[in-house]
Amino acid sequence: MKPPRFRNFAAIDWSGAAGERQRGIAVALWQEGAERPETVRPGHRWSRREVLDWLVNDMPGETLAGFDLGISLAFADRQAFFPGWTESPPDARALWAMVEQLACQDEHLAVTSFVDHPEVSRHFRRHGAREGDLFGGGRGRLRVTEEEQQKQGCQPCSNFNLVGAAQVGKSSLSGMRLLHRLPARLPVWPVDPLPGHGSVVVEIYTTLAAMAGRRSAGRSKMRTYADLNHALHHLGSVPMPGSGPIDDHNSDALATAAWLRQAAFRPELWSPARLTEEIARTEGWTFGVP
Repeated sequence: MKPPRFRNFAAIDWSGAAGERQRGIAVALWQEGAERPETVRPGHRWSRREVLDWLVNDMPGETLAGFDLGISLAFADRQAFFPGWTESPPDARALWAMVEQLACQDEHLAVTSFVDHPEVSRHFRRHGAREGDLFGGGRGRLRVTEEEQQKQGCQPCSNFNLVGAAQVGKSSLSGMRLLHRLPARLPVWPVDPLPGHGSVVVEIYTTLAAMAGRRSAGRSKMRTYADLNHALHHLGSVPMPGSGPIDDHNSDALATAAWLRQAAFRPELWSPARLTEEIARTEGWTFGVP
């Protein structure tokens, strides 16, 4: 498959934390003709709705935009998101719609009402030692793309797990409310087919970008400008100005925007070996996992 000719590359470090504005959200953009990525609105504390507004109204055209979250839940292992429940959604877009429907009264794209639903909650591990009887134990259910991430040395967490510092379940679910709101002109690969032109939204895993920048999976966080610039050097970027500490949300976004600029034109990353039509429709995929 020949990838489209993107001209701009955006990376969004996302957050599912409570509240309106999040320290954990960062947006970076490498624009056509630039020598390095830049932080969008430096020093600004983003809300999730502001990120949605930026994507829809301010993001330049022909942008590959990556979100550091899971765009779906495990499906292939049990042939359902919520096995045994007759209302379990049949695909990722129906899942996004269900999250929105059940959490529509939750402010700031939160998802408390969704995970507290009597049937849904049975499948999640939640705070307060509340583990649903269908969670499955251990690390929880993984998607096929997450199984492939493990083969690359990463340690992905189940999106059904909402507990612990490494969990990404809450951010993934809140991200689904954003994805549900995107206009049709912003397709989400591979749930939607890859178009020949225009902008596209994909799931990313910032650890993969850090590894491409010569960081190990276990030491992927870059908390100094020196560490960030070392990675950027290997990702084809000139250094960022600055010295001393940098927060890892901005460094993750900056390094991943630089990585996307290189990875976007690798045809094999758009045709992963285990990505079937059914998996694309139900579980989605993490861009960068071959």
